[in-house]
Amino acid sequence: MRQFLKQALASTLGSLLGLTLFSALSLTLVTITIGALVQSATNNEAAKIPDKSILTIDLSRSIVDLDPGKTLQQALSGEAIRVTELKSVLNAIDSATNDPQILAIYLDGSNGKLSSTGFATLKEVRNALERFRAKGKKVIAYNVDMDKRDYYLSSVADRIFLHPMGSIDINGFRSETMFFKNALDKYGVGVEVVRVGKYKSFGETWSLNKFSPEAREATQQLLNNLWGDFKSSVASSRKLTPDSIQKIADDRGTLTASQSIKEKLVDRTAYLDEVQTELKKISGADEEDKTDFRSVTLDRYAEVTNRAPKTSSRKIAVLYAQGNIVSGEGGVGQIGGDSLARQLRELRTDDDIKAVVLRVNSPGGSALASDIIQREVRLLQKQKPVVVSMGDMAASGGYAISTYSNKIFAEPNTITGSIGVFSMSFNYQKLANNNGVTWDVVKTSKLADSMTIARPRTPQELAISQQMVNDIYEDFISKVSESRKLPKQQVAEIAQGRVWSGTDAKKVGLVDDIGGLNDAIVYAAQTAKLGRDWELEEYPAVEGWEEKLLKQFAGGKEVRSLQSQDPLTTELLKVKSELDVLKSFNDPHGVYVRLPMNFKVD
Repeated sequence: MRQFLKQALASTLGSLLGLTLFSALSLTLVTITIGALVQSATNNEAAKIPDKSILTIDLSRSIVDLDPGKTLQQALSGEAIRVTELKSVLNAIDSATNDPQILAIYLDGSNGKLSSTGFATLKEVRNALERFRAKGKKVIAYNVDMDKRDYYLSSVADRIFLHPMGSIDINGFRSETMFFKNALDKYGVGVEVVRVGKYKSFGETWSLNKFSPEAREATQQLLNNLWGDFKSSVASSRKLTPDSIQKIADDRGTLTASQSIKEKLVDRTAYLDEVQTELKKISGADEEDKTDFRSVTLDRYAEVTNRAPKTSSRKIAVLYAQGNIVSGEGGVGQIGGDSLARQLRELRTDDDIKAVVLRVNSPGGSALASDIIQREVRLLQKQKPVVVSMGDMAASGGYAISTYSNKIFAEPNTITGSIGVFSMSFNYQKLANNNGVTWDVVKTSKLADSMTIARPRTPQELAISQQMVNDIYEDFISKVSESRKLPKQQVAEIAQGRVWSGTDAKKVGLVDDIGGLNDAIVYAAQTAKLGRDWELEEYPAVEGWEEKLLKQFAGGKEVRSLQSQDPLTTELLKVKSELDVLKSFNDPHGVYVRLPMNFKVD
């Protein structure tokens, strides 16, 4: 009887499992079919771009290097993805530059702000818009309220419209960092930091209650450089002077619409319907016509410009490396040392890939993972050209994986350098003891418990950790010296964990040229002697939500998107962000090559 019940239960469970898998696969096939039909309809519609159209760029969408794709929740709810890939933006603008059907570009800020798009990314878009204007075509911008990111991009326009009750924030840059020393002392959490490089200040977030003099000096210089680019770029576009921009920042900071006109930051105030009337005039539409102006969205236009069939077997790979560098495979928003190294090996052995552009957007992370990636870049560069394009940030480990390349491009406001090493550990002895918890240990050797959280490290243990950090730092500067063909002493002077802007990094020899992603691609094609017979392929491939659906059934997790928050929640999320960085620290030796802080310019 017992055997019969076991067989019946096994049969029932097997049937249920089979039914579940069948349902999941059926749902996936149905949704894929529907998606294909929708995509086909979209393609047919996209092919109909009318004459005298205006390309519309939605400023509420963040511009990122690589779109992570829809989550399962977004796909099932129909939620729109609020990001656009940089390459799509650049391709669309450059295609529109030579497209007689596109008369103008409209920067539409009526739906919200540019969110977290970095200034180096915006610099690339600004440059593309300037190329568009150089062909005699118009760029029109409209917004309700502009922060510095919005205005940095919009200032390139021929005409800027601002809502009559709108404002412009142009009060300068700041970098505000949270310090947790007093809180950790209060609760009895001990922090021990060992480092090399007087500017390598990451651990100061946890071990001090304010900036060290060195960190303040380096941060101030970096902000001055980034602010200098902002002032010169805006002043050039608006026919002002950098000094006049500085005076506005010092005297007012935030300007009303009427003040913005007086200071020549915008051209006129207008409501959205009035801007649309102006756009109708540009596109030649009848002002009395109740339909909208001839607008084509960036996504729709990209469908048209990307429809050309692939004809060349010679490929240039664009490999995106964005996020914290961690050991292992990595997760969403991370660069896995093993996964990226494997991708580099595959590109090295793929005969169709003639050159590789490594696009780096990373503050660094695990020293070991960075070294694993760097080794594969070296091996790849020995067989085919490798060109690095630095995005908003390519610092510390992000710089380490870039240095063995044929050429490094960076924007003036790229954050790079930070050649330094640190190790940090926490212990919870006081916190535990204060709450009645103690530890005891039995061990076979003196150092068997050297990685414990139960007590502070001994002088011997700290000395061992310091020596490991010293050795890795020495290896770091030696490899920079070799790859950049710089005297080692010179590298030692410009290292020290110091962060550099792209402009200053070029001056000290850490990068080769100022330029963006497209500049790197063109250089890669020239170096590989491909002429015009080549095509782009982008890596890594992003999982579709159908694949994520199957992973969900297999026990995978979905990451929910974050919406705009109130000020208190925003501050709490900053704390979470700092803790998330610590959670990503999985180097087996506990040694890191990372940007000194969660650097953010506001």
